[in-house]
Amino acid sequence: MSAPALPRAAVWMGYGGLLPFALGALLAWLLGRPEDLDAHALVMQALSLYAALIISFLAGIHWAAGMFKPESGGFGRGVVIMLLAWPAALMPAFAGLVVHGLLLLALYAVDRRHYPLLGLQPWLLLRFRCSVGAALFCFLAAAAT
Repeated sequence: MSAPALPRAAVWMGYGGLLPFALGALLAWLLGRPEDLDAHALVMQALSLYAALIISFLAGIHWAAGMFKPESGGFGRGVVIMLLAWPAALMPAFAGLVVHGLLLLALYAVDRRHYPLLGLQPWLLLRFRCSVGAALFCFLAAAAT
């Protein structure tokens, strides 16, 4: 028996959500000249804030899981994940992006454990691809500083 197909819109939006990560990493490298430092700083800050938003969005899935299965621990996980992303967004972007990348990977590991318990296992492949891609772009942008 094969896993049910994910909604096409969700797949497109998931992969589409990687575009700001890719663009941010590319611009971080292209705007490294001394005359571009203000633009570089803006791109880095924007990418770090976007990463924090995505991590908070993913944390919301755990919060929602807690609404349907209070015993799942989703409320606590959702809040902790979001609270870890917040200070990373306040850090200098070169450091915050590394933290965001690590959080994205750690959150996937958490999801790998909890999604099957919630009947969400079919989403794990998409989560893996998007998480690894987003983390990689965070690390590449951080390296451009």
